[in-house]
Amino acid sequence: MEKEKKVLVVDDEERIRRLIRMYLEREDFVVEEAENGTDGLEMALENEYDVILLDIMMPEMDGIEVCKELRKEKNTPVIMLTAKGEEANRVQGFEVGTDDYIVKPFSPREVVLRVKALLRRTSNSQYQDVNAQAKDLLVFPHLTIDHDAHRVTADGQEVALTPKEYELLCYLAKSPDKVFNREQLLKDVWQYEFFGDLRTVDTHVKRLREKLNSVSKKAAKMIVTVWGVGYKFEVDDE
Repeated sequence: MEKEKKVLVVDDEERIRRLIRMYLEREDFVVEEAENGTDGLEMALENEYDVILLDIMMPEMDGIEVCKELRKEKNTPVIMLTAKGEEANRVQGFEVGTDDYIVKPFSPREVVLRVKALLRRTSNSQYQDVNAQAKDLLVFPHLTIDHDAHRVTADGQEVALTPKEYELLCYLAKSPDKVFNREQLLKDVWQYEFFGDLRTVDTHVKRLREKLNSVSKKAAKMIVTVWGVGYKFEVDDE
């Protein structure tokens, strides 16, 4: 029997927490709650969750700071809850490692769909099934992606990536030298069936490069910007 999926909802509005809990429990999720960022971070670090829903504006510690601290220890998938008019905060959220965001006011059904989509895209089996011909390992000069272990190493050193960063890297690496525009990446990696914020892609590419660059400058250079179009994964034979 498949293990029940566990979700942490961190929001200072009880009404929001109750609404999300009700809809997620209908879909057989196990839901736990925190009413402020401090408690939410403590719970996230002490327990294992499949997804964390995190409000940006909260007392004591806001969602940006919670995500920033969480990413020092864990790569648990995070969906940020933001209000309209907080576009700058959403970009900042992606910069500290958020995987997705939902704008308030939102449909509870949208929350369920986003959680399910993120879980599908971050499960180990998903990476193995994307391409039936794909091997368990993708090996390039300076970079290795191990699907089974869900691990990336650059010049022999492991690189800690969030689920979305890992998926973006896998997606690009499976089609070396193919150029993808931002709309394609939003659709295929984020599963947006509508027009999302294209800066989401740019921010994740930036973070991915920075993490690779911290251990291998040559690995970081494999993610190439094609100006006016998008991005590609370029293999250097050195």
